[in-house]
Amino acid sequence: MHDDRGLVEARLNRVLDERIRPAVYPESVPLDVAVWVAPDEPVPVEEGLAAEVTPVAVGDLWGAPWGTSWFRVTGRVPEAWAGRTVEALLDLGFDENMPGFQCEGLVYRPDGTPVKGLNPRNQWVRIGAPADGGEEVCLHIEAASNPVLLDYHPFVPTRLGDIETAHSDPLYKLTRMDLAVFDETVWGLVIDLEVLGELMHELPLDSGRRFAILRAIDRALDALDLQDVNGTAAAARSELTEVLASPAEPSAHRISAIGHAHIDSAWLWPLRETVRKVARTTSNMTALLDDEPEFVFAMSQAQQWAWIKEHRPEVWAKVVKAVADGRFVPAGGMWVEADTNMPGSEAMARQFVHGKRFFIDEFGVENDEAWLPDTFGFAAGLPQIIKAAGSKWLLTQKISWSQTNKFPHHTFQWEGIDGTRIFTHFPPVDTYNCAMKGSEIAHAAKNFKDKGVARHSLAPTGWGDGGGGTTREMIAKAARLRNLEGSAQVVWETPADFFAKAEAEYANPPVWVGELYLELHRATLTSQAKTKQGNRRSEHLLREAELWSATAAVREPEFAYPYAELDRIWKTVLLHQFHDILPGSSIAWVHREAEKTYAALAAELTALIEKAQRALAGEGTQALVFNAAPHPRHGVAAGGAAVRAAEKEPGLSGRPDGGFVLSNGRLRVEIDGRGLVVSAYDLVAGRETIAPDHPANLLQIHPDFPNMWDAWDVDAFYRNTVTDLDAADEVTAAEGASVRVVRSFGSSKVTQTLTLAPGSPRLDILTEVDWHETEKFLKLAFPLDVHAERYASETQFGHFYRATHTNTSWESAKFEACNHRFVHLEEPGWGVALVTDSTYGHDVTRTVRTADAGTTTTLRVSLLRAPRFPDPETDQGPHRFRHALIPGATIGDAVREGYEVNLPERMVPGAGPVAPLVTVDNDAVVVTAVKLADDGSGDVVVRFHEAHGGRARATVTPGFAAAGVTVTDLLERPLSEAELTDGAVEATLRPFELRTLRFTRA
Repeated sequence: MHDDRGLVEARLNRVLDERIRPAVYPESVPLDVAVWVAPDEPVPVEEGLAAEVTPVAVGDLWGAPWGTSWFRVTGRVPEAWAGRTVEALLDLGFDENMPGFQCEGLVYRPDGTPVKGLNPRNQWVRIGAPADGGEEVCLHIEAASNPVLLDYHPFVPTRLGDIETAHSDPLYKLTRMDLAVFDETVWGLVIDLEVLGELMHELPLDSGRRFAILRAIDRALDALDLQDVNGTAAAARSELTEVLASPAEPSAHRISAIGHAHIDSAWLWPLRETVRKVARTTSNMTALLDDEPEFVFAMSQAQQWAWIKEHRPEVWAKVVKAVADGRFVPAGGMWVEADTNMPGSEAMARQFVHGKRFFIDEFGVENDEAWLPDTFGFAAGLPQIIKAAGSKWLLTQKISWSQTNKFPHHTFQWEGIDGTRIFTHFPPVDTYNCAMKGSEIAHAAKNFKDKGVARHSLAPTGWGDGGGGTTREMIAKAARLRNLEGSAQVVWETPADFFAKAEAEYANPPVWVGELYLELHRATLTSQAKTKQGNRRSEHLLREAELWSATAAVREPEFAYPYAELDRIWKTVLLHQFHDILPGSSIAWVHREAEKTYAALAAELTALIEKAQRALAGEGTQALVFNAAPHPRHGVAAGGAAVRAAEKEPGLSGRPDGGFVLSNGRLRVEIDGRGLVVSAYDLVAGRETIAPDHPANLLQIHPDFPNMWDAWDVDAFYRNTVTDLDAADEVTAAEGASVRVVRSFGSSKVTQTLTLAPGSPRLDILTEVDWHETEKFLKLAFPLDVHAERYASETQFGHFYRATHTNTSWESAKFEACNHRFVHLEEPGWGVALVTDSTYGHDVTRTVRTADAGTTTTLRVSLLRAPRFPDPETDQGPHRFRHALIPGATIGDAVREGYEVNLPERMVPGAGPVAPLVTVDNDAVVVTAVKLADDGSGDVVVRFHEAHGGRARATVTPGFAAAGVTVTDLLERPLSEAELTDGAVEATLRPFELRTLRFTRA
């Protein structure tokens, strides 16, 4: 037989596009349309429904950026359509290639009942099959004219990302507002041909199955009268019956399809718009569940569920019913799909506490899986947190985006810093927006790296990012792929069903130890510095508010613990840890609002702290210092208050060739006439910290124009060009033992204050930047005379080691990495730490000096960037950073000093010392939370972990009469009994182990 494959394939494409798809709606009549434009922000549904409308027509322009228009569409079903299926086709001006990234709508009936959402891939509303015809139709559309920001030419700077800077011209044109007859037979033919055509393209050219499909398609097209598609569609479908009925091979890969709509809680839209995106998507999904008995939909992010409950009660009622039916599945057990690199220990724990508790309280559902398809890499402390929250599985897809190294597994055990292992799955379909295309299904089967020992993978199916969810077309394709020769088998399942099967079939999966580093989006550790500072400050203020409020509630009978306030504030902070807010990759509107939110939270938390401290201090004139850090300092116990011990102030003197010398008996620091640190001499160890001829405290600036994803990415070539900012406008002695350095560069200015802490080998560096650069990257460099093959960065409940060398492509790819409060480098017997109050990104490189063959290990912290997309004003304006260099530091010193920099002492006049509510007698055991139990019982909850990376024994002593104590999970539910011995608990911890104790008060 001659090869006519190309001829038939081209025929299929043209006939589908030009004849069959248009015949799905063979008859239509226009609807009457009128509109009311909301004058400002979105209005309640009842107001939109009742508003007075003005007639408009198809072809009219509508929708200023970020506006809301309420359309009313009315009409009558023609009597001639009696008994036929009728749908309304409502095209607001969609581009079908951008679901979730442009205008959207939510359709309501006149009584306010939500019907379904409208988006580019979901423009229909089922009217029904009226028996007699003549039925009156009236629908209302709450239409959001969200601007397209990520266009066909992406990453173009735009002012449309903030309602305050956007123009007011209409963005969209009404394209179609019709009633139409829906021909389900023709629609079914479209799905048949799409599934077979897509499958055919994935099969080998020498495959008999491929040519069997080709011949069946050819026969089907022969059976179709192109002038009467609707009359001959059934005959065409009958020619495809045999090839659609041929079953899959017994060894075929098996895919668990899970209805899905990963909705970014904010990104190219503000938080308020996400509330409506969730309502539109969930309305679509509950409607689909009614129509499709096998379909299962899963939605994560408890915050989004809470938004529906609060803002869209009419949608919430449908969701609640669907959950009760077991097919609308709460997933993930986190408050939001958070970034996992930057949130602190307690914040990461509270993501699970608040997320899981919401699903338990509302639905009696507890999640076993963490669900993070789009998060930008995973910190090595996360497995222990997942387990401590009562979960055991993890799903993510994002690691498939890594640019350099292909991750070697799709299903595996992920081991964290403490040894906890979590069963983890990366869907080999390589997308969390699967549309059931043949190319996607074939890719999942071919790509799956665990063939031969496992055969199950997962496919999150539905339009996401901006929402939309699964479509009826995806469900129809999945039905045909359930058992189809040449394809993987597809079945709708819940996340729990998938993980149970995957775990059962794979008894000994491979193990990956340490962080799951995403080789992309590294600049999210630096972009939008004020958002990151707001998060860090909020985390530590919450620690203080809980600690002092719990102490006051136990000690002062009249003091009321602020349960509701703390719960609300925690949820707000957790929301802002979403993986496009905290990473700095959202539009200007999001970060402008975040800055205001953080300021308001800081004021509220400070007031809670002050109220509790005043209650504890009593009436008096003693200058009490409250120490919220987990270690004693200056004679004040951890978690207590007392008069601070006096210490000798450091000395300040001039250098012969310019600059200054700071000394306090433990550390001598020389600052030259350029304001650079040329020596930091550890007087106790007799050891220099700074590498010869390589000054520290050196600001460096790079060009920063990545190939893609401006706010997200920094590409390795940025290092090829660097400018040292070593010229000083001013180097002068400042108040106390401090040196002030002023520098100007470009359109920006930096003022630094270098101070030696009393009695401590700690050089504090306050850096204030008035930043007005564009597409630049600002770093602060510390070249250290340290020979180390690895270094430690703090992460949740411990620290993680990374290589200083680039032996392999895996190590080379980690050219920008995350730390929390400290980075620590060490030779045997001596180390140095750099601690920070607000920065996360850093890099470490090493060179060997020619002069003395010594190793210079350079640690650079990332201060500021200036990308132009999606916020063209990213980081412009004033900023303030605190860092501290600690020569001679052990890991324990790094932990302690990191807390001290982030938890400054508070001075309150009072009557006398305040004893800690809880004490721990081992500095290696760090308390991360002291609070009252969330259930209002008055029990005291204490969470702590081993922080040095070794085994530790500690005595945990409550500063109150305790009747009993239990070990609990993160949700404060009992795991085991603990023993009180002489009123205290003896704890033995493995490296980095976290533990939660719940004390019942006597």
